[in-house]
Amino acid sequence: MASDPPQQHARHAPAVAPRAAALAIARLLRGKGHIAYLAGGCVRDELLGIEPADYDLATDAKPEQIQQVFPKARGVGESFGVMLVRFQGRTVEVATFRSDGPYHDGRRPSEVHYATAQEDAQRRDFTINGLFRDPESGDVVDFVGGQRDLATKTLRAIGVPQDRIREDRLRSLRAVRFAARFSLQVDGETQTAIEATAAELRGVSRERVGGELRRMLAHPTRHRALMLLEQWRLDASALGEAHSAGELPRSAGLPADASFATTLAAWSLDRAQRGVSIGVEHWSDALNLSSRERTELMETRRIVAVILVDWRTLGKSGRKRLASTPCFTGALDIVAGCAHDHAHAVRNEVEGLAREAGGLAPAPWVRGDDLVQLGFAPGPAFKRVLDGVYDLQLEGKLNDPALALAEARAMLQRDAGL
Repeated sequence: MASDPPQQHARHAPAVAPRAAALAIARLLRGKGHIAYLAGGCVRDELLGIEPADYDLATDAKPEQIQQVFPKARGVGESFGVMLVRFQGRTVEVATFRSDGPYHDGRRPSEVHYATAQEDAQRRDFTINGLFRDPESGDVVDFVGGQRDLATKTLRAIGVPQDRIREDRLRSLRAVRFAARFSLQVDGETQTAIEATAAELRGVSRERVGGELRRMLAHPTRHRALMLLEQWRLDASALGEAHSAGELPRSAGLPADASFATTLAAWSLDRAQRGVSIGVEHWSDALNLSSRERTELMETRRIVAVILVDWRTLGKSGRKRLASTPCFTGALDIVAGCAHDHAHAVRNEVEGLAREAGGLAPAPWVRGDDLVQLGFAPGPAFKRVLDGVYDLQLEGKLNDPALALAEARAMLQRDAGL
């Protein structure tokens, strides 16, 4: 069947870049007499020379006024004045300037009031995130000293740090992420507030804690993030186990693209070396891991142990099988942090095995259907025979499918006592 012509796919592609969409929406709001600024993280990132992942707008237009300009806009947090506006294939979050009432649950304000741009900036978490930018002139609108702190590479809470952290206890983890990602030094009062309220992180939902750790550990600066988590005593509350701070050699050498589960495995093994790790199932609950993440974490830890303890006792087939598993590369990266020479030797050996005929995981020459066609009934012996024949194939002791099938027949006959 012929594929669709290219123009049919092109109709679904975004027509404008994210920034252009945000600027166009701002222009339409301003054309109706409203204030509209680029807001928050996109302003911070642009001032740091980083391409923002998305662009948000803040405006004095109330949700119903936004909807008058954009009839198809939909609210995602009407009580907070947040609307999603679609423009030429892009969706932009547009929020009404607001001030927050008291926080009673350590997560969200009990009430909000529509307010001015200055009041909106004052309610935000850190000065670097409290900046606005005029979309037409490009001028930065700074009510909180964020430009100064960006220039001096400082992370500082807006207002009274302890109050700001207690309002939303997840802000302590956000501080770790920002400090690590942007190489910021943390203001002394802000750090003191984070350390003083570290235990209160236990009251934050495990889903939110796990989500924030995913974001910080997905970035190449994950090692500094882990160091800060332990330095500020947030590890105990995040993981639900004893506080411990120290060297993190297994985590330090991970490549930039290390997965979240690989990073967790490295961190858990670094902590286990100090005798504090409780176990994978506990971490799974503490960080709200998915079944895939939990399996990858457990499998990576298992493979690390095999590489360190049992690699030399494995035959060629065992080494090929292990090296072809999805978690092997991450596990070997972890081993490199604590046993560099051994990891280097294993890596060289695996590269040599991969160059052999068929590579590390060639297609098996014999499958279950082949055994049925030989007249054997499926049963427990099938797996033993298939595994045995495949091991001989991996070892290079069988060199064509016909010999493999003959060997399988002989093994099944021996198993049946024929």
